[in-house]
Amino acid sequence: MRTDLRMLLLGGAAWAGALAARWMGWWAVVAVLGLVLAHRWRTAGAVALVFAAVAGVAVIRTDRIGGSPVARLAADGAAVRLTGTVTSDPHRTAGRYGDVVITRVDVRSVTGRGTTFALSVPVLVLGDDDWAEVPLGSTVEASGRLSPSDGDDLAGVLGARGPPVVTGDPDAWWDAAAAVRASIRDAVAHRPDAQRALVPALVDGDDTGVSTDLADDFRTTGLTHLLAVSGTNLTLVVGFLLLIARWCGVRGRWLYAVGAAGIVGFVLLARTEPSVLRAAVMGTVALFAMGAEGRRRGTRALGVAVLALLLVQPGLATSAGFALSVLATGGILLLAPAWRDALARWLPRWAAEAIAIPAAAQLACTPVVAALSGQVSLVAVAANLAAAPAVGPATVLGLAGGLAGLVCDPVGRLLGIGAGWCVAWIVVVATRGAALPTAAVGWGTGAVALALLTVLVVAVVLVAPVLLRRPSTGLGCCGLLVLAVLVRVPSPGWPPDGWVLVACDVGQGDGLVVNAGPHTAVVVDAGPDPDAMDACLDRLAIESVPLLVLTHFHADHVDGITGVYEGRQVGTVETTRLQDPPEGVAEVDAVADPVPAPYGTTQQVGAVTLEALWPPPDSPAIGPGDGSTANEASVVLLVDIRGVRLLLTGDIEPEGQAALARAYPGLAVDVLKVPHHGSRYQDEDWLLSLGARVAVTSVGADNDYGHPAPETLEPLAAAGIDVYRTDRDGDVAVVEDGEGLSVVTR
Repeated sequence: MRTDLRMLLLGGAAWAGALAARWMGWWAVVAVLGLVLAHRWRTAGAVALVFAAVAGVAVIRTDRIGGSPVARLAADGAAVRLTGTVTSDPHRTAGRYGDVVITRVDVRSVTGRGTTFALSVPVLVLGDDDWAEVPLGSTVEASGRLSPSDGDDLAGVLGARGPPVVTGDPDAWWDAAAAVRASIRDAVAHRPDAQRALVPALVDGDDTGVSTDLADDFRTTGLTHLLAVSGTNLTLVVGFLLLIARWCGVRGRWLYAVGAAGIVGFVLLARTEPSVLRAAVMGTVALFAMGAEGRRRGTRALGVAVLALLLVQPGLATSAGFALSVLATGGILLLAPAWRDALARWLPRWAAEAIAIPAAAQLACTPVVAALSGQVSLVAVAANLAAAPAVGPATVLGLAGGLAGLVCDPVGRLLGIGAGWCVAWIVVVATRGAALPTAAVGWGTGAVALALLTVLVVAVVLVAPVLLRRPSTGLGCCGLLVLAVLVRVPSPGWPPDGWVLVACDVGQGDGLVVNAGPHTAVVVDAGPDPDAMDACLDRLAIESVPLLVLTHFHADHVDGITGVYEGRQVGTVETTRLQDPPEGVAEVDAVADPVPAPYGTTQQVGAVTLEALWPPPDSPAIGPGDGSTANEASVVLLVDIRGVRLLLTGDIEPEGQAALARAYPGLAVDVLKVPHHGSRYQDEDWLLSLGARVAVTSVGADNDYGHPAPETLEPLAAAGIDVYRTDRDGDVAVVEDGEGLSVVTR
């Protein structure tokens, strides 16, 4: 059966139009309308017309939001009072100085600079705990200070002052959806933590209870889509409703009515945010693809879905979730049938289909996933295949438990037990899969690396049907993949000979390793992620850590401590005197018995000589709970190894830097670990006075703090210092091999 790609072509034109509008504005529309007038070929004209239509909608929407009174007030940093409707569930997230509650509000009126405006634009609200219990759909009044937004889809960001005033209750359908969501949580409230968190995530995308470690395991094994609202959720939920409807005798067009009601109910249950609407549309495409002539109808539906979504929400064009949804659906529709037919030559058809569908979806998404995570999962297909039998029952039982719990709580809990059992298997798949030696391989996020990966993906697409057609080559490919997963292959040329310091790429945090001898190291800070820290030490073949120094107790420096202990002997653990914040202190105390770093005392650990220059012994041991105070108490180490002097500065702030300048005049080093991930708050004169030849910034890609700041790194580079940063360079190794100081990156 020949696949009709015309609607996919129009969907691609819509996507290109939305992207062009973002970068070119009205020029994109004018240029393409010229092509429409110049071309007589019907298909080319249709493509150009769709391009221009979506680009025009995108420009109008951007102008409406970016040119609104709210955006102008935000640019001025004005204090305002606004009225609007809450359009997303409030959720807590970590801020620089503690947790904040984030929600979206559709602003209907705003008063600022003595003028009141009536309008309708979205604003992001950063509030305190009083915002946490505001129901979705409520009308609220709030005051605070506006600031500009980073994205085109928001008119501004409101730093709320005080609690919101609720002036209108949510509509009845929002109350009903909230009742079902609460009932789903109640149905599994008596289950273990992981099950209690994952069942709501599977059913309606409520992932607020999922731990960071478990989310990391799901990401490594390619199961992250189970933690968010996806087309799979809608397909399962609506499919279940259609099955019940058929069982009850519903036939013909009434089934379409049941399906439509199910889609609307799912959107209300999972919230009407852009990601949910995207998932609902993609799930509808999957339902089209299930019927007769599924491939032809599915590709048409996918093209229509992309076009419709971008006309309504042009901002989705730059959304990673949108790209992943479209690519996964396209992979299933375009690649999976050929792979299934090839495998069906020597496997039962059901087995061939079970393998082909997740493999095609995963392969299609691989370049985007690598761009986002910097890694390529080698276990994703197997993990999805293993988890798939439990996903449907867990989703259906979780939803049924929530609905039944509204009427009879014991019945809801009984169904919740079944959902929990199914989810328990998915957790086993994720945790065991992530623990495999090479569950995922690191991959660069630069243009060249991603282009190479895309070429490799295209090559696999072309040769896969040929290789899978015969059992010998098909099983051989599977065997090679299993071998690659089970055997950790050493990185060629890593670690480089003569390395003295490696700044591990652990994300937004510090994880530094100083070479103390064969398979031995002094570790300074453990980063935010145990797996990332463990993997870096594995790459360096470190088996013994006689000294672990934690510069201070912020999560991005201590939460990865268990990764240092994984399969290694760890000796003394030294920390700062300031026991703050309490959560970080508890994290460390649960693993080790730390002692304060000895100020002014020289220590010898193998080939390493180190001295703690800060904090002084008269500094406080208990702080006020302020983030800057904890940074200021960072242990600062002067390290000497094979004649190379390293200054490892933790997150020390400008005041502490100035104090060090006074206490150690003329201090000179070869390598500087830039304080506080390259924050803009620095004593620039002191940093430049150190005379470092190399500066390394340990920082996470796309972090929310603006690290590293150009005003910090540019003066260092202008002074002739070689500047490296882990978000772009990966692991950074400083090398002294007898021929001078050099840097090698991984």
